[in-house]
Amino acid sequence: MAIQTPPQVPAQKPLETAPDRVLGVTHILAVIIVPILVAAFIILYLFPNDTSRLFAWPIKPPLSARLLGATYLGGAYFFTRAAFSRQWHAVRLGFIPVTTFAGIMGLATLLHWDKFSHGLFAFELWAFLYFTLPFVIPLIWYFNRRANRGSLQAPEKPFSTGLRLAIACVGAVMLVSSAISLVFPQLMIPVWPWTLSPLTARVMAAMFALPGLVGLGVAADGRWSSASIIFQAQALSILFFLVAIALTKDEIQWGQLGGWTFLGGLLLVALLIGLAARQANVRPDRSAVSNRESLDPDES
Repeated sequence: MAIQTPPQVPAQKPLETAPDRVLGVTHILAVIIVPILVAAFIILYLFPNDTSRLFAWPIKPPLSARLLGATYLGGAYFFTRAAFSRQWHAVRLGFIPVTTFAGIMGLATLLHWDKFSHGLFAFELWAFLYFTLPFVIPLIWYFNRRANRGSLQAPEKPFSTGLRLAIACVGAVMLVSSAISLVFPQLMIPVWPWTLSPLTARVMAAMFALPGLVGLGVAADGRWSSASIIFQAQALSILFFLVAIALTKDEIQWGQLGGWTFLGGLLLVALLIGLAARQANVRPDRSAVSNRESLDPDES
């Protein structure tokens, strides 16, 4: 009697994951932008009283200059990470917010053209960047998105629903504040806790739009692997915001509600970033990981 052997089950080929890569043109753009942002940070944060001769336009008071410098420092961190990143999903959430920031800055430049220091190299560089980046950065984002369409990634536990909702709400409030400052700067100037001009009010609109869109993007994505780099950049900016407030605390009218609201908002964003880091999921064992399609808001 012949011994029957069980049928051989063909070995399953592992699922091939689509690329999750950063295109070379993205690395080139990041390498170009980083030193410019670092130089802007140094000028605005360390020499806030000399912006009339060192920067594209004279910024008053020094607190506004330092806050813009801190924003540039966060941007320098983000693009430094983007220059070395090999995974598109780890940096993609920063590109649309940066595009919006640059677009508002370009619009503010056109609306307040006479306030700028024409003839200075700093202004020529400012105008070139903010008249080109609002078009270049979304193209870079589109090419990377197209190259990574349908990418598959390992399962990752998302942030809790409550945390994502909180991040989205804070982001939405920032976007509303940004829109008011951009369209109706005269409404923001009387209630702002330090002196603003229509130009600096619109610059603040750009600075609010940036984290606002980041918040909405992170809430929609919900993954620490997508949020970590942009959140680290935000945390760095917030740290230098707080230092700037400490250095120029006399410029803030603490008797107004706006001063404590601004400070409380910074601390709230820092708290949400900390909670997101706390909830970050440890990578599961590779033997237990099966590839699945990632939830990518860009594809919806």
